[in-house]
Amino acid sequence: MKFPRDFRWGVATASYQIEGAAQEDGRGESIWDRFSRTPGKVLHGHTGDVACDHYHRYKEDVALMAELGVDSYRFSIAWPRIYPAGKGELNPKGLDFYKRLVDELLQRGIEPMATLYHWDLPQVLEDKGGWLNRDTAYYFRDYAVTMFEELGDTVKLWITLNEPWCSAYLGYGNGVHAPGKSDLNWYLQAAHILLLAHGLALQAYRELNLPGEIGITLNLSPQYPASPSREDGEACRRADGFLNRWFLDPLFAGFYPQDMPEFLTAVAPHIQPGDFDLISAPQDFLGINYYSRGIIKAAGKDGYEALPPAGPVTHMGWEVYPEGLYDLLLRVHRDYGPIPLYITENGAAYPDQLMEGRVADPERTAYLREHFAQAARALEAGVPLKGYYVWSFLDNFEWAFGYERRFGIVYVDFQTQARIIKDSGRWYQSFLLV
Repeated sequence: MKFPRDFRWGVATASYQIEGAAQEDGRGESIWDRFSRTPGKVLHGHTGDVACDHYHRYKEDVALMAELGVDSYRFSIAWPRIYPAGKGELNPKGLDFYKRLVDELLQRGIEPMATLYHWDLPQVLEDKGGWLNRDTAYYFRDYAVTMFEELGDTVKLWITLNEPWCSAYLGYGNGVHAPGKSDLNWYLQAAHILLLAHGLALQAYRELNLPGEIGITLNLSPQYPASPSREDGEACRRADGFLNRWFLDPLFAGFYPQDMPEFLTAVAPHIQPGDFDLISAPQDFLGINYYSRGIIKAAGKDGYEALPPAGPVTHMGWEVYPEGLYDLLLRVHRDYGPIPLYITENGAAYPDQLMEGRVADPERTAYLREHFAQAARALEAGVPLKGYYVWSFLDNFEWAFGYERRFGIVYVDFQTQARIIKDSGRWYQSFLLV
């Protein structure tokens, strides 16, 4: 596998999934604090109150990253730590945590990549409508400006939003994630306001003339027709429109997919003049989170359904399909490029067990090796891929699955908070040394 000398290899996490310290140092309540306390929403009633206790153990964790040999660390900032009420009064202790984290990373020679929003909206703003309220996009811009001004000299890689499809659809469309609302029209409205928030933050970053780069991260999943039939082909295009193009098109073409009339009708009342100018403003890179593919067949009138996985699956039930990463990278480059791309998340959950001080996880090692190979293949094909961040650095709070799903290349004993590098982490370490 050949990669450029300046290719960034990293690991990734998210604030609510690892930080803990949910009631410390002035942090406000987030929608995930509220959601995880709602009976039946999270497996076993787990919460992120303690998680990996990264808030207190960040130095130990950065030392582990240095031991692994990664170039970069993608983390997210908890909006409720900075503005407990979502806006208004700044919380200096929250800001100081991220300054200390960034300083620690830089001292270890690890480049920080900061994500401004990885799903932990301040609950106070959700009480005012959350991502269904257009004002939230402007509050997000103000929060982003604070972070740019405070960390813009030391953090040179910024991501506005992580996976707005998940925030919008899982949060407001089917309700399996916080804040737990379920209405398809709300999904479309929330998606638009999230994209507007991205555009406003991007505009603010440009106005500050900072020396770094900024982009957005999308969870993208290539969709394949179940058969060569015209019906399955059209169904596959609808699935692609729902999962991928609904975000790619406005960001890179300045409009929503025109072949989804019912969606267009539903979102039209929420679009204001100038929105697409903000949303489609040039960004410096696109982050892609890739985990699996979809196999799609036609169902009913203008409908579709995803077939069961055709190959081996992870503990999440997601098919292991490395070739999908190659297909996805080429497709994005062909249809939406030229723009530098990062794989900002890729990894797998398996039911790991600690045995005599070791975690043997050969499936995860194979998963990473095979996906790295597809990334190398895409580079050879001319895709401007700039970096690869393994999800996840640590086992963590896996949203609605609580602590039952382990994605980490570092094992966490949630009773003792001990960290143990898994065999896959050792493999990654050796890969980076070559």
